Order: sequence, then C-alpha cells, then structure tokens
Amino acid sequence: MASIKEILALAPTEQEIAINGWVRTFRSNRFVALNDGSTIHNIQCVLDFENYEEALLKRITTGASLAVIGKLVASQGKGQKVELQVEKLTILGDSDPDKYPIQPKRHTLEFLRENAHLRVRTNTFSAVMRVRSTLAFAVHQYFQEHGFFYVNTPIITGSDAEGAGEMFRVTNLDLNNIPKAEDGKIDTRKDFFGKETNLTVSGQLEAETYAMGLGKVYTFGPTFRAENSNTTRHLAEFWMIEPEVAFNDLEDNMTLAEDFIKYVLKYTLEHCEADLAFLEQRLIQEEKSKPQKDRSDMPLLEKLRFVVDNDFVRLSYTDAIEILKNSKPNKKKKFQFPVNEWGVDLQSEHERFLVEKHFKKPVVLFDYPANIKAFYMRMNEDGKTVRAMDVLFPGIGEMVGGSQREERLDVLQEKMKTIGIDQEELYWYLDTRRFGSAVHSGFGLGFERLVLFATGMGNIRDVIPYPRYPKNAAF
Repeated sequence: MASIKEILALAPTEQEIAINGWVRTFRSNRFVALNDGSTIHNIQCVLDFENYEEALLKRITTGASLAVIGKLVASQGKGQKVELQVEKLTILGDSDPDKYPIQPKRHTLEFLRENAHLRVRTNTFSAVMRVRSTLAFAVHQYFQEHGFFYVNTPIITGSDAEGAGEMFRVTNLDLNNIPKAEDGKIDTRKDFFGKETNLTVSGQLEAETYAMGLGKVYTFGPTFRAENSNTTRHLAEFWMIEPEVAFNDLEDNMTLAEDFIKYVLKYTLEHCEADLAFLEQRLIQEEKSKPQKDRSDMPLLEKLRFVVDNDFVRLSYTDAIEILKNSKPNKKKKFQFPVNEWGVDLQSEHERFLVEKHFKKPVVLFDYPANIKAFYMRMNEDGKTVRAMDVLFPGIGEMVGGSQREERLDVLQEKMKTIGIDQEELYWYLDTRRFGSAVHSGFGLGFERLVLFATGMGNIRDVIPYPRYPKNAAF
C-alpha cells in the first residue's frame, strides 16, 4: 500500500488507490482530510454522502482512523493537485470527539507536552519528528560513508566522563533496608555491580579506547544528566553524537566537525523540504508575538543555509576575548555578562555576537583556558590553554564541543591528580596512554540541540518524543 506522500506525487489517471490514515478534518459531510504521517500534507477524500448512512458519517471525526479505496483524480479545489473520489470507506478505529484532545485548532506547546503521546498527530510535531528521523539517518550515513565504525558504549558506567558529578545512580539495593558499611556509608559492595554505578553522561572515554583499535569510531546513543534545570536548553535524558579519531589533531577535528554538520544539514534541506517550509512559516508567525529585540534575524531556511554555505571562521579564544572586550555591546554594558578579562567562560550572548554580528559566519573557537575545560583535553605548550574547540551557530551559540585529547600519560596523570580523579578507577583509560599512545581527537554534539536548530523550535522538550526533566517522567 502506497503512502499518502507517494500518492500525492502521482499523476491522476482515475487509477484505483487504497490508503489508510487518520482524520484531520471532516467538513460538509463530504470532504475528509486524511493523513498517515508520511508527509505534512493531507489528501482530500471526497465522499458522496448520499451513499453512506448517517450513523457512519457521524463516526468520521477528528482522530478516527480510516481505510479508503477510491479513484485518484485532479482536484477541483485549491491547495492540492489530486484528490480521492471515495468508492469504499471503512472505519478502523473510532475517536470520541468530546474527549480527543488534539482538535483542528491551535494548541499551546505546554498543552501538547501534557499530551505528548498524541502530539505527534499535529502538523508541528509530525514535521519535527520527520526532521529528527532524517537527521539521525544522515548522521549514520555520513560516518558510514567516511570509514567510521559505530560503537555502542555502555549506558551503565562507573566513571563520570565530565567530572561534573550530576549523574543518576543505578542500584538494585532495597531502598527500605540499605546496607551500610562500618563507616556508616552505603555498602556498594552489596549492590548489583559491587560498586557505585551511574547512567552515563558521555560515551567519550570508552569511544577513545575503541578509536585506539579501530581508528575511526562514533557513538550515537542516549546519555543522562541529573541537572536540576528547567531551562529551554536542558533535558535529563538526551542523545549524543560522539566521534573519536586516532591520529587526528585539533585542526583535523575542526575540519571533521564542519564537514559533518554541513553534510547532515544539507541532507535534511534536500529531504525535508515541505516540513522545513511549514516549520519556517510557523516560526514567522510565532516571532510576531515576540518583542522586536527577541526576534530572530534570519528565517529558518536562511539560518540553515547560513551554516551549509559559509566557511566556518576559526578563531582562538584569546582573539575572541579581545574582540568581545572591544565590542560596542560590551563597552555600552549591553551584555548581561560583561567581558573584562581573559579566562572568563563565554556565554551564549558572546558566542552569538561573534557569529551573528561580528563575523556573520559560523565560528570555531579553539585553545581555551585549561581551568574551564575538562581534564582529558591536551595541554598546550603555554601551560595555560588546552586544545579545545567549540563550534558556534546563529541563534543558539555552542553546537559542538570537542578537543584534541591528552595523549601523554604523565601529563594526564598529573591533571587527574590535581583535580582528584581516581586513577585506579580509570586505569583502563590510562592504558590507552601506556600502550601505543597516539595523537587523537573527537567531539560531542547534542542531537536534540541539532534538531532544535534545524526545526526552529524554541524549547528542547519539543524535539524529543518523550522529554525527561525535573519532576516529569510521564509516558
């Protein structure tokens, strides 16, 4: 059975067509707008209502599922090239019109989050999820075409790759009778794994070990962070894309990140034309209700092409600080976080200024202060900066974070000792520096952040099927 997307592309020759779908609207007891999820567009099915009993017509309500057989003809109305002249209609599943929450009207995003199990039946969320699916396919296709091997790193881990400590604990201990050690602390030796374990925040460390045997690897899987944040940019459960490449230095890493991002966005532009056009119009309408200062400077499609069509500017952190210090917003105290000295952690407003106002191109910042970056990043010869990189996009700021990894055993051990990381716990990570160490690099890209950018949605909770955030694990 062909999808509605395929049928809408056919030339109408009165050929017999069979389709299934859900009712979006039914008007005048004659016109059914049917959608099967394959496209943003509905197909109009035209009934000769005199051929159907009134009891059956009353069951054709928004949300009901139908099986329809009819002839594909040129449409007599506006907005579609073809329509289906219905010869046979079967109701596969009824929908109570008084209780079905997704009615053919505008709903708030907050309301739709409360009905996350049904929100994909709206135009907005079906478009978002098709874009998400296309992006995910493009991610795998890019890496497979470029000689990478897909590695499934552990979801349950005993290490904290980021060193932030905001992790969800995994246990099967009886919480009503927790075993205690002599010092009064939880006796994790009696837990399932015999030690403290958590849900991973990153597959990077494990991916590094596999890059040292396979050369080029990538992970693409769920990660978790127990950060008690309710911002529009945070989730407790999210997906990460993390390539790791042996023998790549920082320059190679920046080149890989730029090439990868351009590829997946270009693929999505080519394969989600109708959905992106709809999402762009949705965003234009939404922007009208915002104050002028909060509106985006670029429509959605222009923003995507801004990334795809421009060469990324490569700029050191030190040079970026000088630009920001001397910028008009900083001098006129318009930045919420003033930039007064070298060493500050840049905020989204600084990153967006560099991209949108100063260079008017995507920017890759590199060589950050060591004390604001992770322990595994390679120390530069100046002893105060590391070979880190962040890729900055318009409207969102940081999209990618990565680095050349510290391959020198003695330097890595000293850094771990300084910040209190247990070297015995990470002996296996250090082994990659003991046995055949080599220059290597990688980066992490939060998939939901990429989907957020590609769809123009304003809240990260709206680009994942079932968002997890503080006080919410519904569905």
